Amino acid sequence: MNITGNTIFIPGATSGIGLALALELRAKGNTVIVGGRRTDLLDLIAADYPGIDTVRIDTADPASIDSAAKQVLARHPDLNVLVTMAGIMRVEDWHRPESFLASAESIITTNVLGPIRLIAAFIEHLRAQPDATIMTVSSGLAFAPLKATPSYNASKAAIHMLSESIRLQLADTSVKIVELEPPAVRTALLPGQETSEFAMPLDEFVAEVVALIEAQPDATEIQVERVKFLRYGEARGDYDQVVATLNRADPHGK
Repeated sequence: MNITGNTIFIPGATSGIGLALALELRAKGNTVIVGGRRTDLLDLIAADYPGIDTVRIDTADPASIDSAAKQVLARHPDLNVLVTMAGIMRVEDWHRPESFLASAESIITTNVLGPIRLIAAFIEHLRAQPDATIMTVSSGLAFAPLKATPSYNASKAAIHMLSESIRLQLADTSVKIVELEPPAVRTALLPGQETSEFAMPLDEFVAEVVALIEAQPDATEIQVERVKFLRYGEARGDYDQVVATLNRADPHGK
C-alpha cells in the first residue's frame, strides 16, 4: 500500500485506532472517509477536521453496509483503499451459556461478518481500480489467547486466516490484502484499557504503523515491534510462556 495519494474508507473510525489512523493518513496526503454508527461523533469529526468526509454505517447491519457503500462510491468514485476497522471486545465467562452466548454472537457478527460484508460490498469496485488495498485488522490475540476474551480471540484468528486466504484468491487482481495486527493499545476497547500501563500509547502505535506502511509498501502484515511477542511465540518455540505471560500481566492480560 502506498502511503499517499489514496482515497480511503475506514468504517469504525469515530474513535480509538480508527480515528487516529484516519488523521495520520490524511496528513500523509490521502483523501479519507470515516464511517461510524453515531452521527453525533461523525458531525464532530466533520467539524473538527474539514476535508474528512463522513458516512453513517453500522457494520453489524447488512442493509447499513450496502447503503453506506453506495454513498461512499457515489461521492468518491476513485476509492481504492478499504480499512475494515470496526470491532468490539468483551470479557466473557464460558462456565455458563447465559453469560457468554449473546456476547459471542455479537462479537462474531461485528468482527467477522462485518468485514466479510464490507469486502463483499466493495470488492467489485476495488477490482476495477489500477491499484487497490483491503486492510483487515486482526490482533496479537489471533496468535496467543487472552483467557478473558475467548470470542474476541477467535474472531481475530478468523480474520487472520481470512486475510491469508483471500490474498491467495485475489493474487490475479489489482487488490492487495494487508493485515494490521495491533497489540493492546490505549483505547476504550475494554474498560480501563485507555490508562493501562501494559497497553501501547495510541499515538506511538499509529506513528509506528504509518512509518511501517511508508517503509514497506509491499508488506502483507503490519506488525509494530510490541506485537511480535504474541505473533511469533509458536515460531520461536515459547508459545506456552507467551500465553502464561499474557494472562498474568493484569486482569485483562494487557
